[in-house]
Amino acid sequence: MHQAASLQFERVMGELILWHAVPEDKRSPAPAWWWGPAMAVFDAHEPMRQAWCCELGLGDGSSFAEGAHALFELFAEQTSLPWPDDFPRKAEPKDHEVRELHPQPSDDSAFQP
Repeated sequence: MHQAASLQFERVMGELILWHAVPEDKRSPAPAWWWGPAMAVFDAHEPMRQAWCCELGLGDGSSFAEGAHALFELFAEQTSLPWPDDFPRKAEPKDHEVRELHPQPSDDSAFQP
């Protein structure tokens, strides 16, 4: 397995531990940025660390590929993604605070008149 993929997966596992420490009713949805590192190890059959297997609810000696599948399961029923500031805990919006998606400039250069 490529070292960069291993390091990114290690970062995700550290974040997953923080995420699981938050009570489920106050926890943000699983963040989309976990998708890439999970895809990077999707076919890696090397065994993961025992602590990671445990954190993902897998048996000892489970592979990185099995870990990636376990991460994907977190997204299976999810209908939204967290705002970056809402990870790992849902932020409590203040009354005066309104979160809006601002329009992004479009690149119309591909559509010349």
